[in-house]
Amino acid sequence: MGNRIDLNCDMGESFGVYSFGSDEKLMQYISSANIACGAHAGDPHVMNHTVQLAKQYNVFIGAHPGFPDLAGFGRRMIECSPTEIYQMVVYQIGSLQAFCTIHNVSMTHVKPHGALYNFAARNQEAANAIAKAVYDLNPKLILFGLAGSELIAAGQAIGLQIASEVFADRTYQPDGSLTPRSEKGALIEDATEAVKQVRDMVQHGVVEAVNGEKIAIEADTVCIHGDGNHATEFVKLLTDTLVDAGIAIKSIGEQ
Repeated sequence: MGNRIDLNCDMGESFGVYSFGSDEKLMQYISSANIACGAHAGDPHVMNHTVQLAKQYNVFIGAHPGFPDLAGFGRRMIECSPTEIYQMVVYQIGSLQAFCTIHNVSMTHVKPHGALYNFAARNQEAANAIAKAVYDLNPKLILFGLAGSELIAAGQAIGLQIASEVFADRTYQPDGSLTPRSEKGALIEDATEAVKQVRDMVQHGVVEAVNGEKIAIEADTVCIHGDGNHATEFVKLLTDTLVDAGIAIKSIGEQ
């Protein structure tokens, strides 16, 4: 709880002839971009272009590694050993770092995607593998993870700066986990309701679970999904509401 919050968005998820999201329209409102690294989405051209966009709009850049599953958009679980998870995360971060290097910009954070993110939220071995991959590549990188999750604990244990992430358009279970997308009511489709949820989390450190229970939650960064029909309008409404409430939009990496 405080007078600032980071707004992050998953970006660079087009590939080949397939266009996904509204990256350039959203860049002017967010503070951190999580860029897909070619496994669940993205390709070299898209990665290069998205890094350029982030640089143009002064948005902090993060890697968004996921399971190698283009057809399933990285939302399907793939059985992997901790070693395999470590290696796939190293590989994907490294690929995005190459584009950051040629454009003379810094990578500031890492946020896993989809099924990998959810698995690491509850599985200690997977969380440790991701945290170690990030730390071994660059111990100054910030690790984004679901608030209260195993991934946050793993990042703290290895010595990384962590950012507890909350979601504007997802509902929560009483244990603080996200309602699975496969279940009814997983997504908040009403913009006013989503904005209220963000304000509760950022200003008061609480979120209302699906059973009506108020649960404590830590919010360092808010995830905004850019693939909805009204994503741009929602992000503008959210940023205007937060700024009017005296809350500055600033990246975790910004001092």
